Amino acid sequence: MAATVHIIGAGLAGLSAAVRLTECGADVVVHEASAQAGGRCRSYHDLATAMTIDNGNHLLLSGNHAALGYLRSIGSDSRLVGPSGAEFAFVDLATGEGWTLLLSDSRFPWWIFDARRRVPGTSAIDYFSMARLLWAPEGKTICDVLTCSGSLYERLVRPLLLAGLNIDPREGSAKLAGALLRETLAAGGRACRPLIARDGLGPVFIEPALDFLQARNTTVRFSHQLRAMTFEEGGAKTLDFGDDIVSLRRGDSVILAVPPYAAAMLVPGLDPPSSFRAILNAHFRVDPPAKLPAMLGVVNGTIEWIFAFPGRLAVTISAADRLLDTPREALAHTIWDEICKLAGISGELPPWQIVRERRATFAPTPAESAKRPGARTAWTNLFLAGDWTATGLPPTIESAVRSGHRAAECVGQLQSGA
Repeated sequence: MAATVHIIGAGLAGLSAAVRLTECGADVVVHEASAQAGGRCRSYHDLATAMTIDNGNHLLLSGNHAALGYLRSIGSDSRLVGPSGAEFAFVDLATGEGWTLLLSDSRFPWWIFDARRRVPGTSAIDYFSMARLLWAPEGKTICDVLTCSGSLYERLVRPLLLAGLNIDPREGSAKLAGALLRETLAAGGRACRPLIARDGLGPVFIEPALDFLQARNTTVRFSHQLRAMTFEEGGAKTLDFGDDIVSLRRGDSVILAVPPYAAAMLVPGLDPPSSFRAILNAHFRVDPPAKLPAMLGVVNGTIEWIFAFPGRLAVTISAADRLLDTPREALAHTIWDEICKLAGISGELPPWQIVRERRATFAPTPAESAKRPGARTAWTNLFLAGDWTATGLPPTIESAVRSGHRAAECVGQLQSGA
């Protein structure tokens, strides 16, 4: 009988591992604790707005090769939309000044020598200071390496790194920031074209993956929470789901693709990142003004990014722990007032929803980043996946997908005896 791979968790890390293994002909069973797949990358029908909304606004870049490869595998890469080039519109809410960052395609940043394409108030030489992050050592924060002040920092570096790491640069790991820059700005405009799931996260990232797995007879069990594991002779032996216990046979393996706090309760001796940062998203049922870009970065506001979708506007605020205790209606009014100012519109607060993910990502400080485990564990048949594992990147969609691929690769090596 063929060996079985049990994947615990149907978020992006678990689904990407399942898709990769299924492509290779493995016998896979996915176990998901909740009633739906997707984890933090999901769509759902919201009663307050009478719309299908996403729990968060997730952006891909054209250089996110693992994530785009995953979407090609499940046949949904064509559902991403974005501009033809690497362009990012910004507005400074304090001054009303707007600009569009226009990156050149090549790795050499020709765009920084054109005042019309770079951040207002900056010179070409300012941008070369960012190179210090590319070789940042372990243990340093971003502001240990860069001067965290001035127009370039406030209008580009801070918004970029706050969104990419989900932490204030004063606390964030310089090494992870460098990894992010190497795969984005330092790779040239061809790697930086923004891509958005205009029809929603579920229809692009999740539902096609479930269809892909179902078409290949891969089992996905929902409301099937792993409660405990037992270990014998250097490997995982049983999986306890409460209503049933799965005994692992010789050759079977397990990929644990759950949040770090859940993994810590299941795996003896595992000490993963344990500090987290929140993300806040707000959704408004309103037709976007015609002049509003599909994606707009905001400086000096509560809002950090606005996304214009058909029939709704969505707002993202990273590292949003400071807003977790603010009353929801007060937040909705504050955000709506900023939208009106930015878009030059007026009107009563439309139907809205506030979504607060208190533990959206682990906190990518130098100390917490040092705790990220690799895919392999002390048990030969147990592997880890998730954006909190040691992918070399901040906790992003790309990081989650890479972790799933790495775990699948480890399973393949185990089964082949490598």
